[in-house]
Amino acid sequence: MVLPDVANETLTRRTPAETVIVPADEDAVRRAARLLAEGDIAALPTETVYGLAADATNGEAVARIFAAKRRPRFNPLICHVDGLEMARGFAMFSPLAERLAETFWPGPLTLVLPLAEGAAIHPLVTAGLDTVAVRMPRGVARDVISALGRPVAAPSANRSGRISPTTAHAVRESLGDAVPLILDSGPARVGVESTIIDVSGDTPVCLRPGGIALADIERVIGQPVARAGADAAISAPGMLRSHYAPGLPVRLDAADVRPGEALLAFGSGQITGAGNAVAMANLSPAGDLTEAAANLFAMLDELDRSGAAAIAVMPIPGDGLGEAINDRLARAAAPRETP
Repeated sequence: MVLPDVANETLTRRTPAETVIVPADEDAVRRAARLLAEGDIAALPTETVYGLAADATNGEAVARIFAAKRRPRFNPLICHVDGLEMARGFAMFSPLAERLAETFWPGPLTLVLPLAEGAAIHPLVTAGLDTVAVRMPRGVARDVISALGRPVAAPSANRSGRISPTTAHAVRESLGDAVPLILDSGPARVGVESTIIDVSGDTPVCLRPGGIALADIERVIGQPVARAGADAAISAPGMLRSHYAPGLPVRLDAADVRPGEALLAFGSGQITGAGNAVAMANLSPAGDLTEAAANLFAMLDELDRSGAAAIAVMPIPGDGLGEAINDRLARAAAPRETP
């Protein structure tokens, strides 16, 4: 499908203004909802990371997301809803999808579902696909969606391919004045993006590991979840080979720290040369994967600013949330893709 030309059009100009960060209280929720209703964008906190939100039914508003993030148009966005009723208005739920939504929503689970005929979701959101990714977030973002009364497209609020933001300050550092309003509710609790499960076909497929462990999903549905291959078509966010990347090169499963490197540590173990690291951050001295996930992006950003030549990353177990952490690190370490 050829996407509409709106993404290439000159957007309606707004008066340039410095980005405003406000506490995420009731007044801020109303303010953000008004901004989205007017076709603009705002950065909202969720339990996973901060998202860059726009009315998912408004093509020009969605185009503002792509422009602010410098995001390729073939990379679809997630539609965020305030409940199942809103989601059923544009997506088709199988019994399996219903079970997953009823168990894990609100929360860090995104479902890829068949797009309903005549759905009002703009094609820029789905990248022209016949499926749509849907999530119900917790907290402030959900309140804004309810106030708006329409689904919201909201990828992570950062430049495309770079480290995802887990604080309001990180959003401003990444996007500058490209976003007029940022709602601040403190550090994101989960710290990595949602798990994405494609339930549009007969077999559930994990397109991106994330804030809910696949083992927990498999226990609920009573069947294994397949993993998308490395060469799978881009049908959901976070599937680009190079993604979540700091400016510095990243070296994984490091057994030592080389001259000029910073160290991203995990657990209480030591590795050769750690004392000579330019800078060091420990995802979880106790070896707790939940704590490590919550710290991942903030610590990568900290080390990226340390003046080091590269970042060495200690091995991290792959069970539970470790699968999502290692997925993000692998994409951060991948060769950088040029537009």
